[in-house]
Amino acid sequence: MTASGTISEPSSSRPDGPNAFTVDVEDYYAIMMRDRLGAQIAPTEAVVRNTRRVLNLLAGHGVKATFFVLGEVAAAHPALVRDIAAAGHEIGVHGFYHRQFFKLTRQQLAAELGNAKKLLEDLAGQPAHGHRAPAFSVRPDTLWGLEVLVELGFRYDSSIFPIRGRRYGWADFGPDIRRFELPNGSSIIEAPMSTVRVLGRTLPACGGGYLRHFPYWFTRWAMRRIQRIRPAVVYMHPYEIDLEPGPAEFQAALSASPRSIRHLHRMQLRNRRTVFAKLHRLLDGFRFAPLGEIVATATRE
Repeated sequence: MTASGTISEPSSSRPDGPNAFTVDVEDYYAIMMRDRLGAQIAPTEAVVRNTRRVLNLLAGHGVKATFFVLGEVAAAHPALVRDIAAAGHEIGVHGFYHRQFFKLTRQQLAAELGNAKKLLEDLAGQPAHGHRAPAFSVRPDTLWGLEVLVELGFRYDSSIFPIRGRRYGWADFGPDIRRFELPNGSSIIEAPMSTVRVLGRTLPACGGGYLRHFPYWFTRWAMRRIQRIRPAVVYMHPYEIDLEPGPAEFQAALSASPRSIRHLHRMQLRNRRTVFAKLHRLLDGFRFAPLGEIVATATRE
């Protein structure tokens, strides 16, 4: 590990035990409008519709999960947060406006996360112990962000992708759930995103765009391989099962946007029709629990 932080040895976990199922609750259209199309809109009803589909899917399989919710979604649709909590799921924080750590100062991050945490806890009636950074933006140059999490009372984080990626990643972090000692002397439990070794390369697996783009057999193979050593961390976004065209305001802005942004949108739509069936098979084939429970078992806390 880098000189800026050290990691304690992980404790063993049952390879046949449950995996973590997590949902990053964000509105695709609001984020695309703000980040790519230069306009502000409130989170749309699409995030409500698709999150409720995920809730129904999980209920049908008797699975409890962790929902990392954006503050702006909670502010626009407070009943959705109450319903997630009422269904027995864990509530975590996904930031407020989906701004990556490297776009914020320490003070700005503390304000955003503090506001989101308080709002979500008030709506859910439960503490928000866990956090996931937008776009997995915890990496060596934003390590200070984990210190902010500790200061705000978070028990664990699940933001690090231990890969060498173009947009995110911390290649030498390691794959295990473990307590991470921070430069200022504090510590936090980190639950990295799942990866698998293939022909000497570390590849991301078990969620998001990887679940969309890869055939189901690859995800199943990766899950089984990971489970030999540690619980897998599965993640998804509600928009990945959305087959609707999106609000008219978004469609108009998209049609006037550069070709590169239209291409990005087409890539986000790719294979969405396959995701719901893949999730059914995944929930049928593996055991799942909220990430907070997995973390507590893995670290004996």
